[in-house]
Amino acid sequence: MVEGVPVEQAPVGGGFPRARVVRLGLTDFRSYDTLSITTDAPLVALSGDNGAGKTNILEALSLFTPGRGLRRAELGRMLRHGATGFSVFAALDRGGCEPAVNLGVGLQPDPEGGRATRLCRIDGDTVSSPAAFAEYLRLVWLTPDLDALFRGPAGDRRRFLDRLVLAVDSGHGSRVAALERATRSRNRLLEEGARDPRWLDAVEREIAELGIAVAVARAETVTRLAGLIARARNNDSPFPDAGLALEGETDALVVQHPALEAEDVYRERLRNERGRDRAAGRTLFGPQASDLVVRHAPKDIPAGEASTGEQKALLIGLVLAHAGLVRSMTGHAPIVLLDEVAAHLDTARRAALYRLLADIGGQVWMTGADPALFADLPEGSLHLAIAGGTASPRI
Repeated sequence: MVEGVPVEQAPVGGGFPRARVVRLGLTDFRSYDTLSITTDAPLVALSGDNGAGKTNILEALSLFTPGRGLRRAELGRMLRHGATGFSVFAALDRGGCEPAVNLGVGLQPDPEGGRATRLCRIDGDTVSSPAAFAEYLRLVWLTPDLDALFRGPAGDRRRFLDRLVLAVDSGHGSRVAALERATRSRNRLLEEGARDPRWLDAVEREIAELGIAVAVARAETVTRLAGLIARARNNDSPFPDAGLALEGETDALVVQHPALEAEDVYRERLRNERGRDRAAGRTLFGPQASDLVVRHAPKDIPAGEASTGEQKALLIGLVLAHAGLVRSMTGHAPIVLLDEVAAHLDTARRAALYRLLADIGGQVWMTGADPALFADLPEGSLHLAIAGGTASPRI
């Protein structure tokens, strides 16, 4: 079940608590020895040469959510060269609705030379995982890697969808990870020819429970997002509406049956297809075979058949709609991270984008190589020059 405030009961307008990072500090993270940024701006733009470290700042912010961050990198790869650990600090102002809070995440070296561990803190107290940060902020992002989303493999769209779900349901990531582990266990048992069928029965029961939970969470998010897009339809928008649907046998299963019945059907399907899956070397049935189908709604064509520019505009519109869904579902106006989002937009679309971003109600961090891309930022925004491991206001 997707957590948070039901859409029909969520506050509107200025009633949403907005989380803004008013101070960001990095130590031994990627290209930064130390970096400190102080701001209360709703829109923060970072411009500088390629390789200056702009995306590193967005990646640091993305660590305040479960998973590997916007680059999907291992924590050890985020260390500054020669360092043994790193830290990211964020002081959050929540608009006077609730007390300010200090969040920290980092990689802590083992004093005995063992494996370094991830460390998460809230107001100085250690918490078990980044999932605890969801009480204070939600993040959504868009990176250049997603530009080929609609023409790429289904696996890319599933990861994108799971990120959408995770922003409204902080437990979704752990369920997806547990499902992957259980599926690997079943594959290994099939490969080894487990003699005691009770082992397979047990792991298949776990897979069915997790698989249906994952499929239901995906379906709820897609349904709610599609409904929000339909209610806010604007044919004059420079960012066209997306039509959304899930395609897969598991997705059909959760539509046709209540959850408990769907688990029974799922489990029976796994049992009956052990021979086929053993021959294939993998489990063929389940949410791992689903696809997020996206259409360019105004033209009523598959998103993958739209032009490159149309796909970019469609993706931006989808992320903006998702930010609105996060706000409605959780009661949190999200922090939005946009990496090189304006580079291929014309002047009119850029100006429209900045107006829409200002209306989200949270905080937006953007990057771009050319400072001119941010000439149309609304009043009250902050534009920083990133160079030589520093961030300084552009005049």
